[in-house]
Amino acid sequence: MSNKTKILVCYNEPVKAYANYTGKKLNSVEENIDLSESEISDSISDIISHLRLYYENIESIVFSSDVENTIAEIAKCSPDAILNFVESVNGKAHYEAYAAGIYELMGINYTGSTPVSLTICLDKSKTKQILSTFGIKTPGFHIARYCEKLKEEDFILKSPVILKLLNEDASIGISEFSVADSFSEVTERLTFLFKTYKQDVLIEEYISGRELNVSVLGGRILPVSEISFAGLPKGLPKIVTYEGKWSPESTYFKYTNPVCPADIDEDTKEKVEAIALKCFDLLCCRDYARIDMRLSKSGVPYVIEVNPNPDLSADAGFARAAAAAGMSYAGLLHTITGFALERRDND
Repeated sequence: MSNKTKILVCYNEPVKAYANYTGKKLNSVEENIDLSESEISDSISDIISHLRLYYENIESIVFSSDVENTIAEIAKCSPDAILNFVESVNGKAHYEAYAAGIYELMGINYTGSTPVSLTICLDKSKTKQILSTFGIKTPGFHIARYCEKLKEEDFILKSPVILKLLNEDASIGISEFSVADSFSEVTERLTFLFKTYKQDVLIEEYISGRELNVSVLGGRILPVSEISFAGLPKGLPKIVTYEGKWSPESTYFKYTNPVCPADIDEDTKEKVEAIALKCFDLLCCRDYARIDMRLSKSGVPYVIEVNPNPDLSADAGFARAAAAAGMSYAGLLHTITGFALERRDND
């Protein structure tokens, strides 16, 4: 690779956001920096230092809502490829797709998925509808529209259920109180989510079995990972919460541990790998993605999330799966950057 190759790393600054529901009272919410975003912001210098093993000319900019200035900064850099780490703009997750759209309009090749894929995958109901149409199992669900009253006679899902924000990722809004065993618990949690996040909510049948993460890199399956909840105190639902991902001092963080490669039988491994590749293709994912699944008690895989452009921090799940496949962190970043450069060369 020529030393003249110029790489631009684009990312977003974290903003003030509701951290998560950590108490039993509906008003016990602390305003704080969104830890899911500060994680990637803190990792940028580490990412650049690893990329310097392959590229000398690397710059970085913060993608902001000052679009005119952001475009001017990108144009001034005139990169050969953009390493895209923009997850939201001003705390709005749906703007993630807009950032990719700007790269498209500027004619600059970039890493990760396109605006179409990012938009579809952010909407959990659209994702589930597409997957179900093509025979991929996902849990049954109901969409609670913001501030609409949920009527018990219209609610036909089997308990327990889990409540998630319809258009968010990074487990924002998911806590120990997200799994509900009764209609009254559903309405209590729904009230909190409406009040705090002011958006639609996905209510989904809760699959209580093992949780698997399947990472896809350029159409290649990386070793399957499992989330182990061993040691999680009795009474807490075995789910990946916001705190479990981003708050090292929390109980969930301590007892939500990835095991990679997962200890699964060959039949299950083949099934989940085939499903992951099908999801990757159906939702037009590009370069890299992570597909999260739950196994029912009878071992049937259910897709619970498709994540285009998952976290690429050195200690995140995708890098862990790459390491299990024998790939260094610098090698992973180089491979993903190479996808964008290949598209440039083929234009």
